[in-house]
Amino acid sequence: MARNIAAAGLETRAWNRTREKAEPLAEDGIAVADTPSEAVAGADTVITMLASGDAVRDVATGDGGALASMDDGAVWLQMSTIGIAATDEMAGLAREAGITFVDAPVLGTKQPAEQAKLVVLAAGPPDAVERCAPVFDAIGSRTITFDEPGRATRLKLVLNNWVLSLTVATAETIGLAERLGVDPATFLEAIEGGNLDSAYAQMKGKMMIEGSYEVSFPLGLATKDARLVLEAVDGDGDPLLPRAVERRLSQAQELGYEDEDMAAVYRAIQREVTRQS
Repeated sequence: MARNIAAAGLETRAWNRTREKAEPLAEDGIAVADTPSEAVAGADTVITMLASGDAVRDVATGDGGALASMDDGAVWLQMSTIGIAATDEMAGLAREAGITFVDAPVLGTKQPAEQAKLVVLAAGPPDAVERCAPVFDAIGSRTITFDEPGRATRLKLVLNNWVLSLTVATAETIGLAERLGVDPATFLEAIEGGNLDSAYAQMKGKMMIEGSYEVSFPLGLATKDARLVLEAVDGDGDPLLPRAVERRLSQAQELGYEDEDMAAVYRAIQREVTRQS
């Protein structure tokens, strides 16, 4: 994302909690800052893209935090997926600091991010969203906008529920094929090109069958996102599918696969199939 913003001709500074991970950006003309406050000083737009609500809070308000160093006219683009409660909290912190807040999570993983093909979900004051259009255009293929912060995060949770459910359903179906003595590749071949087909199922299914889990989106973050879905519907009935999805992802995480691609959820199912055979 930082590289694509810089490539669009926008002056860009970056800070990362592990500086070594940000240092290669210097080769692309991006200034690597030592602290969040140094990164945001004088910036028109500030992006947070972090793993959790706790991380965003620490970066925004901790020692050397970003929020206190933002210019009054700056826009805070909170692009991390942190759930409804944390998004509301960050919006409140921005309001107290007199900073304009835009709730702007993105849809897409590593490859779409590298190719500037993310889908941006942007919710905030229309004039602020419009001001940020050059940033959105630099990182994404399209932008879906809302007037009220929090609406974008709600849509992101709905989309995440779909993606995670599809991934786990693909893994469970391949596991079922193995239990029944059916070549899993035949399952993917049978749905290919028809109404039941999905490019995502084909991609993740091939990874599962080949046992190759090069990371596009880590399983640990997928598990976190599944928990955010459950948190969002807490007390509203019994969401059977989201609960089952979270349970299966958590199982794979507990088995030590959190740093592999989320397709590695299949490895938890594979262990069961192996034990039963």
